[in-house]
Amino acid sequence: MGGFFGAVGHTNVLPNVFFGTDYHSHLGTRRAGLAAWDPEMGHQREIHNIENTLFRTRFEKALDEMSGTSAVGVISDTDPQPLLIRSNLGTYALCTVGVIHNYEDLISQYLSFSGGHFEAMRGGHVNVTELTAAMIDQKSSFVEGIQFAQKVIEGAASILILCDNGHLIAARDRTGRLPVLIGHGEEGYCVSFEDFAYQKLGYETVHELGPGEIVELTAEGLTQLAPPGPVKRICAFLWTYYGYPTSSYEGVNVEAMRYRNGEILARQDKEAGFQQENIDYVGGVPDSGTPHAIGYANRSGVHFARAFIKYTPTWSRSFMPASQTDRNKIAKMKQIPIHELIKDKNLLFVDDSIVRGTQLRETVEFLYDNGARSVHMRSACPPIMYGCKYLNFSRATSDMELITRQVIMELEGEEGFQHLEEYADSSTERGKNMRKAICDRFHFASLEFQSLEGLIEAIGIAPCDVCTYCWNGKE
Repeated sequence: MGGFFGAVGHTNVLPNVFFGTDYHSHLGTRRAGLAAWDPEMGHQREIHNIENTLFRTRFEKALDEMSGTSAVGVISDTDPQPLLIRSNLGTYALCTVGVIHNYEDLISQYLSFSGGHFEAMRGGHVNVTELTAAMIDQKSSFVEGIQFAQKVIEGAASILILCDNGHLIAARDRTGRLPVLIGHGEEGYCVSFEDFAYQKLGYETVHELGPGEIVELTAEGLTQLAPPGPVKRICAFLWTYYGYPTSSYEGVNVEAMRYRNGEILARQDKEAGFQQENIDYVGGVPDSGTPHAIGYANRSGVHFARAFIKYTPTWSRSFMPASQTDRNKIAKMKQIPIHELIKDKNLLFVDDSIVRGTQLRETVEFLYDNGARSVHMRSACPPIMYGCKYLNFSRATSDMELITRQVIMELEGEEGFQHLEEYADSSTERGKNMRKAICDRFHFASLEFQSLEGLIEAIGIAPCDVCTYCWNGKE
């Protein structure tokens, strides 16, 4: 996914941006970058690959080599950024977070009338941040350009700009699928994807941008350049998976939501007649499944236990490497069993979601290989029926990569895709058949998913403000 951080003040803010950006490292593992603006030196920029090292390690030298009264940083799970752009709007540094699904169409349309060009990367790929800049630069002001870019982009684009006067311009994506928050402290103002990133630096939240809202930040103040739009669709996966436990979005803390979510799962299991007293331990598929499991254990009364631990000192991030085969191998290498919590035990695990299920299959086999009597599985979100077309929260490139779609195709062929709502519902015959088929494939003793109503209840904000597309296909 990715995340950005920016700050502006009267003195050198680069150290704050360094640490603030580092606090976004859980959101991406491919590229990272810093850009600063100084009244005498102007713009400076540094970009590094972080696939095999940490942000801090790569950018420590930048603290000595760069300086600025305003600066921006970005963790990117896609292309290198921030980019330095010189255009009719001046020279500026640009960071983007999101995804552009009509990427090829926008490139073709732009080249057809502009007579311009893009720097081509491997395979002719164009950097999506450069493409966003090309959309912005078609207008005579940053506000008009950002609004035009967000109008023509299919997907989502939150934008952070470091202008050639040292001001920052921040814009939340048009329908607010991602958060953008503003902090204020003695040193000035900052903008961030994650609120805890600036709270540790002495800033306090003063504003959370609404969908499509655009603001300008200087050391002295915050100015709204464009008001929020009427439609908000914040991504629910921020709470179930992507968000760091200490983060809050729309005033709702991630960790607290996950506890509530697990409690609701346990309540629904009990209402459905599941015999929770037959379970020896409840555990989470680490790490994001753990708080959901704590909530489940608290509500059910079954002891919580960590039957296996991830070895993270050398493989701390499950995103990497890019190869699915290598990721599966590393996922297996990280799992260290605690035999007395597994052998001859009936275990129930809660995972944040079940997308393809590839790594989950290996986890369950690992538990049985270490003597588990039975392994029950719970998903902290509803069955995923549609690949995300807004944020690419998973690496799935086709709906048929989803385990739900694969099983439905086996059960009923393409006709089954006309009944996805039934398959999502555990009380229907189709819903029961899908769950049984997944259990058979992965050797689960039982399987259940959080209901959509239960998930919305756990988040606790208006259902119309939450994006549920990947579960029910609704825009």
